[in-house]
Amino acid sequence: MPQHNATEFIKKGEKEYLHHLSIDCVLFGYHDRHLKVLLLKWKDAEKWSLPGGFIRLDENLEQAATRILNERTGLDEIFLQQFQTFGEPGRSYRSKEDVAHLSTITNAAMGPDHWLLKRTVSIGYYAVTEYSKVNPQPDHLSDECTWCEIDAVPRLIFDHNLIFSEALKALRMQIYHQPIGYNLLPEKFTLPEIHDLYETILGKALDRRNFAKKIVSLGLIKKLNERKSIGAHRSPFLYKFDKRRYDKALREGMILAF
Repeated sequence: MPQHNATEFIKKGEKEYLHHLSIDCVLFGYHDRHLKVLLLKWKDAEKWSLPGGFIRLDENLEQAATRILNERTGLDEIFLQQFQTFGEPGRSYRSKEDVAHLSTITNAAMGPDHWLLKRTVSIGYYAVTEYSKVNPQPDHLSDECTWCEIDAVPRLIFDHNLIFSEALKALRMQIYHQPIGYNLLPEKFTLPEIHDLYETILGKALDRRNFAKKIVSLGLIKKLNERKSIGAHRSPFLYKFDKRRYDKALREGMILAF
């Protein structure tokens, strides 16, 4: 993004955003048995971070998190889950080199009392989407926004590696209580495809037969009178989500034990 956008953000932030409180988003992306996370690369520097931002004075937390992810992905409807708050005293420390770099790319003089340099507590949100449908966009302070395999996440700024690992842990725990998959799979899918989705996110093998029995018994998916041809003598039945039951399970929770 042009420098003047970053400069404008710094100036507007003084009056338009809550200070000392931010949101960091861990957006997981799934596609074809790959799980990735969205990362930002700092402008003119080899530093990486999670997408995040500050809360406007007229926003609630979920509105702010939705806006932040929308600005990075263009997605309007995405299920967000708040999972933890990060508030160690030194978590947002910036070195003299960081401050000098930030001053350069924003064209703003930054003394020790500048609002952007003060201690900040961060609220963590995670979400999952189908990453092949997303065109990531960098923010005011970065020049790259891209997907990274979860096993190849580099060293991130501040405590963002901790935020990422805690988000992954929360996602894997929550997957047993809330359904996923509606926006991650084709409208019509096979049982092996939804099985592969859960295996990939959980990072472990799941017994195919037991998984299929459990996922069907919950009533979240319904069998169609259609088959998918994937080769000689292989035509598994197609399924689709029951949107009403899926949304109810999303609101009220469920128990999914494999």
